[in-house]
Amino acid sequence: MFGLGKSSSAAHKAPLTGDLGDEKLRFEVIVNAIEDGVILVDSQQVIQLINPGASTICGWPAQDANGISVLSVMKLANDKGEPLADNENPFVQIFKQQEAVKAGNVTLINKDNQQVCISLTISPLLDENKQVTAAVAVFRDVSEERAEEKKRGDFISTASHEMRTPVAAIEGYLALALNEKVSTIDARARDYLEKAHSSTQHLGQLFQDLLTSSKAEDGRLTSHPKAVELGDFLEKLSSDLRFSAEKKGLFTDFKVGSSNTIDASKPKGGERNIRPLYYVYVDPDRLREVITNLFDNAVKYTPEGKITLGITGDKNVVQCYVKDTGPGIPAADVPHLFQKFYRVDSSATRTIGGTGLGLFICKKIVEQYNGRIWVESEVDKGSSFYINLPRISTERAQELQASSKN
Repeated sequence: MFGLGKSSSAAHKAPLTGDLGDEKLRFEVIVNAIEDGVILVDSQQVIQLINPGASTICGWPAQDANGISVLSVMKLANDKGEPLADNENPFVQIFKQQEAVKAGNVTLINKDNQQVCISLTISPLLDENKQVTAAVAVFRDVSEERAEEKKRGDFISTASHEMRTPVAAIEGYLALALNEKVSTIDARARDYLEKAHSSTQHLGQLFQDLLTSSKAEDGRLTSHPKAVELGDFLEKLSSDLRFSAEKKGLFTDFKVGSSNTIDASKPKGGERNIRPLYYVYVDPDRLREVITNLFDNAVKYTPEGKITLGITGDKNVVQCYVKDTGPGIPAADVPHLFQKFYRVDSSATRTIGGTGLGLFICKKIVEQYNGRIWVESEVDKGSSFYINLPRISTERAQELQASSKN
């Protein structure tokens, strides 16, 4: 509509008259009034429009930026100051997909070679054939917000470290008091001590979750990714996790693809199913933390029935999921489920302990590997938690495995 795509050069040469000219003028007035940065690029990644907000953030005057490659103006880098590769750069990826690209924490190297932390969203403009002909980038300077978050994170980290030591000491002394070989106590005193010990354990877990969530927010969460065959990884993990479900009388299974189900409640025999190799590039310890959290939650909130751990995928994505037959989650709570400290207010959650940080940490870990986590649930029909991770080829996985041995 504004002279983009194949007809862009002709549109710029022809004068704008009538309604079209008025529409473009109104559009530019609105865009120029926005404090956030707005950049319009065509299919050749050439800037067609840049508003004052964008000029201020990236340090490029509009007359200098218009008509040149957006990659020259919007030089993006990671948190280490290293330029983003094409497969990570949102301005490159937007023309390879038909969905908006979001980068909540990316560094912009401005014209003065200074690093600016920005929040960036790029939305595609599609033609009648669903082809991306242009894109609109909206971004803002979040340097001050990130600095404040770092201060809060540092405070939480320090406080958590300082408080974990005395809490661990109290927990240790309570455990000794409950040990029949160390002390002799009556039934009433034992009941009090067991409640105190349980509360202390919960407090210790809260401090640990606070520390982990703080590290996840500011990028300090340690990660050692490698090529992992997710099918074999999840099958082994399901065998370890099934015991907690069996204690509650719940059935468990492990499902591969759409129909191939392996009973996780029984030991594996000599037969092995032929199935695709689902390789992903993740830290197996971090992914184990996520799956374990989802599985434990399913066990906690499912009074009877079954917990299913499964995996499927296509050439681009590997999807794993945890499904339960529990009471389900009200629709109003679903959008908030991965927020920090959020817990569904129900009789079940009031009687079952939790810090409200588990799913928030899971989301941060999954996003660290360019993945996505979400939930689908209906009241009285159970819940299904899904994780999508980028799939890597077998050849690429073998290359990564070989390089890690060198």
